[in-house]
Amino acid sequence: MGSRSAKPRLAVLLSGQGSTYAAIQAACDSGACAAEVVLVLSDRPAAGGLATARDHGTPARAIPSRDFPDRPAHETALMEAIDASGADWVVLAGYMRILGADFVRHYAGRMLNTHPSLLPKYRGLNTYQRALDAGDPLHGCSIHFVTEDLDGGPVIAQAEVPIESGDSPGELEARTKARERKLYPRIVHLAASGRLDTRDGDVLLDGRKLQRPLRLATDGETLE
Repeated sequence: MGSRSAKPRLAVLLSGQGSTYAAIQAACDSGACAAEVVLVLSDRPAAGGLATARDHGTPARAIPSRDFPDRPAHETALMEAIDASGADWVVLAGYMRILGADFVRHYAGRMLNTHPSLLPKYRGLNTYQRALDAGDPLHGCSIHFVTEDLDGGPVIAQAEVPIESGDSPGELEARTKARERKLYPRIVHLAASGRLDTRDGDVLLDGRKLQRPLRLATDGETLE
């Protein structure tokens, strides 16, 4: 039997091309994130992120919901795969299925998600169009602990993106995702380093309650 890696282990769930996963993987490879991706899962067999993971040599598999009679059975299969990998943290990186209460409770306090808005604004879908329709000056992304409240878990960090005159949803999305790929690996690093926790709806950093979410500075490197 091989020895367990000394690094905290990550299981990444995704549904799309995997650009966010790729940013986290690159940070792990460079040592900027003190963790190891040990499993990539998707609900979609054609998800590009699975191919990216396999090309890297990271175990990756699809577990399509259509292969199961209901959501609890599907999520049980996901949990079995994650737990078999020995993952310490579950990282949602563009996973587009809503997760049930049993799954969320199973990984309470050790599951992270990224959402394309400055939460609590614009939970759910179509966040870019909603921000444009509202005439907001800023949009962005939020990294949060996952709870049973959809997109409502304690927010750890955010990155702001100015909305420019004439922006389309696609243009705003591209700039937001670029910031997200800077922010998320840094938060995963804090989590893997044992510096993040959540208690009573609050985020704790080094044991102290955050008074507001961390913010990615304009340089794209510094957390404020």
